[in-house]
Amino acid sequence: MTAVDGSQAPWAREALADFELHLRAERDVSPHTLRAYLGDLADLCLYAANVGVGEPEGLDVGVLRGWLARQHALGRKRATLARRTAAARAFTRHLHRRGLISTDPGLLLGTPKRERDLPAVLTQGEAARLLDEMEAEGALGLRDRAVLEVLYGTGVRVSELCGLDIDDLDTARRTARVLGKGGRERTVPMGEPAARAVADWLRRGRPAIVTKDSGPALFLGARGGRLHPTSARRIVHTRIGEVGVPDLSPHGLRHSAATHLLEGGADLRSVQEILGHASLQTTQIYTHVSAERLKQVHRQAHPRGAE
Repeated sequence: MTAVDGSQAPWAREALADFELHLRAERDVSPHTLRAYLGDLADLCLYAANVGVGEPEGLDVGVLRGWLARQHALGRKRATLARRTAAARAFTRHLHRRGLISTDPGLLLGTPKRERDLPAVLTQGEAARLLDEMEAEGALGLRDRAVLEVLYGTGVRVSELCGLDIDDLDTARRTARVLGKGGRERTVPMGEPAARAVADWLRRGRPAIVTKDSGPALFLGARGGRLHPTSARRIVHTRIGEVGVPDLSPHGLRHSAATHLLEGGADLRSVQEILGHASLQTTQIYTHVSAERLKQVHRQAHPRGAE
């Protein structure tokens, strides 16, 4: 899987392969992070080769800053620059720990401030329309309803939803056991509509699709295999389009769930636990979403709100 290039120096190819093993075995990063970091570092090593770096020790802070400056000149977004800086710092730290470089130049890099774009969310009325008006005919219809109810009702990530097994559900307590980022397990509450939709799917939908290869997967694709995140995203876009509310991804339903929890009076720490955020700072963006919603209501409803 390592993203190597024939024009990279041999040391770089070996170091990237070793770093990939480190990410897989020791840090247990997500597949998305693994691909992003390896792609970033392959580009860094190619840049280093082009500026004459022939050994690990040549990968100094000047080379790192030159590479990042080139990324900025190419118009990369702040979020991309922040991730590439993090990848470079992790890589040089790994090289230093392996004894391939005498000092760690990544320690001298600053981290660009990431732009905090407010996520798009549905209003509570739009979410209700989506789930109340969506047609759920046949086995796949029952599955699609359950998928959307669980995504919005629990705020889980699409990868977490697709990873659910039947035994992860506690129907008596209306909770689901979720395996999140970094292998962290958490228990999320499931409201009555989501629990009812899942029960309907298990009783009347899943038996019509299940095969000997389905295993314990809660949600299945049309051919009986475990539902893939790509298919789940397609389900969300299709169903939203049929109802006619603003288009969102599964992550948009997660954003909507978090925003509506806060609007309903939930405290930030509880929302953090439900979403599985490692840092409270990640959850705090939803307070800005709610504040923007309040300002919009004020502008529309107050006699002097638009002035």
